Amino acid sequence: MMMPVTQDDVRDVAAGFHPDPSRSMSLRSQAYLEQKWLDAELTGVFARTWQWICHAGRLCTPGSYVTATVAGMPVAVVRDREGELRAFYNVCQHRAHELLSGAGTTRNIVCPYHAWTYDLTGALKAARRADRMETFDKSNICLRRVQVEEFGGFVYVNLDPDAPALADQAGDLAADIALWAPDVTTLSHAKRLTYDVATNWKNVIDNFLECYHCHIAHKEFVDLVDMNTYEVRTHGIWSSHFAEAGKHQNAAYDVSGATVNQHAVWWLWPNTCLLRYPGRGNFMVFQVLPDGPERTLETWDFYFETAEPEEVEAQSVRYVDEVLQQQDIALVESVQRGMRTPAFDQGRIVVDRAGSGLSEHGVHHFHGLLIDAYRNLVDLTPETEHVAP
Repeated sequence: MMMPVTQDDVRDVAAGFHPDPSRSMSLRSQAYLEQKWLDAELTGVFARTWQWICHAGRLCTPGSYVTATVAGMPVAVVRDREGELRAFYNVCQHRAHELLSGAGTTRNIVCPYHAWTYDLTGALKAARRADRMETFDKSNICLRRVQVEEFGGFVYVNLDPDAPALADQAGDLAADIALWAPDVTTLSHAKRLTYDVATNWKNVIDNFLECYHCHIAHKEFVDLVDMNTYEVRTHGIWSSHFAEAGKHQNAAYDVSGATVNQHAVWWLWPNTCLLRYPGRGNFMVFQVLPDGPERTLETWDFYFETAEPEEVEAQSVRYVDEVLQQQDIALVESVQRGMRTPAFDQGRIVVDRAGSGLSEHGVHHFHGLLIDAYRNLVDLTPETEHVAP
């Protein structure tokens, strides 16, 4: 039985958090361990935020579709005959069977249970034998819509019908991606890596949002990038990491023919990580999905100038898969084990006012957004609670 979080729970989990990162503690460990917090996040975070689905190139022709699960809900995204992008709950309005599976192209949306047929706008076209019923009016039946948007070369959906457009919430992020990765819309999908990690999803995001650990845990990475130029900036519902990179022989992978010499990383609240590494034109999407209080499913999608990676690109994929990911997985799984002990409740945020990579202000920014989401879920405003000094 689901135990909803209360106002007292939110005050408790946020105890020690301060708006000033240099005076703040992290979230308390209970948020990384207890089912009630994951339930709250599925309802108050994942069901109310823009969730990455795919590269826009997968949905460029009429009839093309992609299915996904968002906050536990089945969703289908299609391109209709007029070229408009549409998204629906992937649920038939007859007996709730799922309609589409995987990805592909279709002329109509046909339920595999009783063959009720919908057009690409979601309107019911035909219902076997029900059409003969005098009381049946198919014009009143259509698939339930979900918000969908093309943004920064990719497709996102939001289950919250009242959520502001992603372009309105993070238009400056789209501009940043267009500046540093102007070729993103023309790149081809080349590789997907998947991981099942024994940690809470927030530990993965915490780890992604700071490079304070990089000199210690990622020696190959700090050989790839110039850490003296590493800068972390926070903006609204996103943050960015930038550094000069790939300008000399290094221990990560071959960059001798690189046309991209900038390490550019963006995080979009709450769980989408976008990356452009040194090399030829490229882009990566690292998506982090909770699958339990102490389990996370990760996907890395690689986009290159060609669908078949060149050898140096294959090297970069192997570096992410066999080196960087293995290092990070070991870190976040160790953190999860530590959080289960009575020895840890919460830790101090380390901040460099200059905004360098050796700082955790990006983590603090993420925790602030989480706490705001928790407060909204229980109608608790900052003015009604005590903030620790």
